[in-house]
Amino acid sequence: MPSNAPAIKRAATLALGAQVVDVGLASSERLAKSDALVREHGYIVIPPYDDEQIIAGQATCGLEIVEAMPDVDLVLAPVSGGGLLSGVAAAVKQLRPRTKVFGVEPNWPATPPRAFAPAPSSLGSRANQPDHRGWPPHPKRRPAQLRHIQAFVDGIITVTEAEIRAAMRAIVAATRLVPEPSGAVATAALLFHAAELPPYTTAVAVVSGGNVDPAS
Repeated sequence: MPSNAPAIKRAATLALGAQVVDVGLASSERLAKSDALVREHGYIVIPPYDDEQIIAGQATCGLEIVEAMPDVDLVLAPVSGGGLLSGVAAAVKQLRPRTKVFGVEPNWPATPPRAFAPAPSSLGSRANQPDHRGWPPHPKRRPAQLRHIQAFVDGIITVTEAEIRAAMRAIVAATRLVPEPSGAVATAALLFHAAELPPYTTAVAVVSGGNVDPAS
């Protein structure tokens, strides 16, 4: 777990009987430590997003959306590592091909908006070259998610920190749910970027993650 993880997340993890191993802030450090623990103890790594079975499990969120709202014509989900978006998009598009699915991620100052391009016909053979397919490289994004995103996602929208904070407040006020910042990005896009979205009558913004420190 990164050393700056929210205290509420750390406490919940410990309460479940887990051992927390602190590492640095970079994803590469967590991966390196996981590999070291596997070699030392024979552990089995359960990937949070880069795995087709994990993506299939996360696809149940898309299934529930369509079952609960059969007339949905726009779905937005956080991008992050790509697993949730991959699963949601795959389920929604195969059940309702005409429904538009968009991913949403923060537009950090050091990370300008990035291009999104439809998948080329040679997608499968180019899975290890994401930057050649219009989807920039990212330490969390691997071939499993990339194939799903390129096949089923209609576009990517970025939102600002101010918009994320406003979306968090709106979610709390309307639903009494407390999302973490990364979990509120889809709502931020729906609230502040309507001009970038296709016309719709029924939209769903996926709220994912509640690991926010009350002190912050």
